[in-house]
Amino acid sequence: MIIDGQTALQAASRLALVLLIVSAAIAFIRLVRGPQAADRVVALDLIAVLIVAFLAAYAIHSGDASFLDVAIAYALVAFLGTVALSRFLLRSRRRRTTEEKR
Repeated sequence: MIIDGQTALQAASRLALVLLIVSAAIAFIRLVRGPQAADRVVALDLIAVLIVAFLAAYAIHSGDASFLDVAIAYALVAFLGTVALSRFLLRSRRRRTTEEKR
């Protein structure tokens, strides 16, 4: 049995898509169960990275490069969301410690 390059690429991209979906499901469990808010922020950021990787792998699988544009835009929005959420948690923690000192 001879496997050409296109068949190998299709098989590898299918495997990558499945592994990325499983990884996102595991990260979602950490997002729900995370004992602290920082764990949830990290899990949410990981899910965003996995979505970008999924879009890139799907672009390879389908042969449509427009998914790469969507992946870039999503990565930028996800980065800004992570930074905003981290700043919010930092400010709320500072506010809580200042109130406890009083």
